[in-house]
Amino acid sequence: MKYISSREQLINSIGDLQEDTVRDMVQKRIAAGDDPLHIIDDCQRGMRLVGERYEQGKYYIAGLIMAGEIFRQVTEILQPVLKDQSVAEIKGSVLLGTVEGDIHDLGKNILSILLTCHGFKVQDLGVDVPPWKFIEKVKELHPDIVGLSGLLTHSYSKMKQTIELVKNEAKPLSLNIPVIIGGSQINEQVARMVGTKFWCNDAVEGVRICLSLINEIK
Repeated sequence: MKYISSREQLINSIGDLQEDTVRDMVQKRIAAGDDPLHIIDDCQRGMRLVGERYEQGKYYIAGLIMAGEIFRQVTEILQPVLKDQSVAEIKGSVLLGTVEGDIHDLGKNILSILLTCHGFKVQDLGVDVPPWKFIEKVKELHPDIVGLSGLLTHSYSKMKQTIELVKNEAKPLSLNIPVIIGGSQINEQVARMVGTKFWCNDAVEGVRICLSLINEIK
């Protein structure tokens, strides 16, 4: 009989949309002292499994909605644990938002929680944020990093427009503000197209990139 690790079980349970099982497994792993970042990483892998099944026609929109609700419940369970582990020192500041024309915010919200727990001051502009709003806040806050989220392919043009404006506005202020883009469909080709080197598919990788960028900046 093949042994299945607790991490694989969680991934598969999310992939199978087993809401109660997922909650129970997350709570047991927290009680066992498991790293909450590992739990989130596994949940994101489970979400990718849901996405693959949707693309294969095995799931419909209702399945995607249910998976999102399961993931939201997981973050609610983990949030107190993450706050307990958060650091007091402020490492840097990040300006976040989902670009204009897109209202998806699950990944962005998870990234905001994780960045805060890792010592970042986060200003979240929400969803459907026009380029001018990002620029307004860049001028006001002078963030170390700007993060743009977008799930839909038509959001890429707004990412490109926002990145160009950030670069133009940062120069007179003698600022070099890296822009990271994120979303489940984002890849290196999309990043090059919109004008940035920094991209991620999940929140845990987004935190790693931000920590690396802050180390370079500081």
